[in-house]
Amino acid sequence: MTTEPATGQPEIMPLGADGLLVRFSTRLSDKANRAVLALAGMLEAEMPEGVAEMSTALASVYLRFDPDRTSRARLAAELRKRLAARDWTALPEVVPKRRWHIPTAFGGDHGPQLAETAALLGMGEEQAVADLAAHPVRVLAIGFAPGQPYLGMLPERWDIPRLQQITPQVPASSLVVAVRQLIVFTAASPTGWRQVGQTAFRPYRPETGKPFPLLPGDLLRFEPVSAEELGRIIRSDVDGTGGARLEVVA
Repeated sequence: MTTEPATGQPEIMPLGADGLLVRFSTRLSDKANRAVLALAGMLEAEMPEGVAEMSTALASVYLRFDPDRTSRARLAAELRKRLAARDWTALPEVVPKRRWHIPTAFGGDHGPQLAETAALLGMGEEQAVADLAAHPVRVLAIGFAPGQPYLGMLPERWDIPRLQQITPQVPASSLVVAVRQLIVFTAASPTGWRQVGQTAFRPYRPETGKPFPLLPGDLLRFEPVSAEELGRIIRSDVDGTGGARLEVVA
């Protein structure tokens, strides 16, 4: 099975009683994720009649429709017409307009699996941290838990496997890595990914008017700070930003 349609057009498939899935690939790639974000932007600008909800994943877009306002066949036909307007495998790189700078303590108690990760990369710990810091990552999708971001893609050398045994729990706001991706956990959680750092950034803030501060397509850069500096940030943090700075590019 090919991972992407040869025609450059995605597959449109039924999902559940009232949904359609537009799938650009059966596995994650930067090209497929760019197509997801581009399609979501197109649909948000002019949503097809009858669509009640839209959500994005790593390589697909889900649309839930209201059967009283449209049918699956009518919505699928409208999507095919819009999708035919461009080659989704040849989209240009988009410069993210929202860029986050997130203080992160790496290694030690805050990144107990950094040494193991660096060894898999054939690097020293300081070199691995510098490499991470030098490569900002994009929010590929929000999922698994409310507000939780999947971030990528890191350089190919970061295509390290998941753990063979689950870590029983990593703290909320920890930074973990596997398969060229990073995650900042919204809550304490078991994981098969390696914890390399700790932030004070909260991706889910239910007590606020905007519980999900991150959006698909946002760019994140994890900036190394000392354990002492992270402790200071945690003690002074009152709004869950964890010392993060958001830069909006006009």
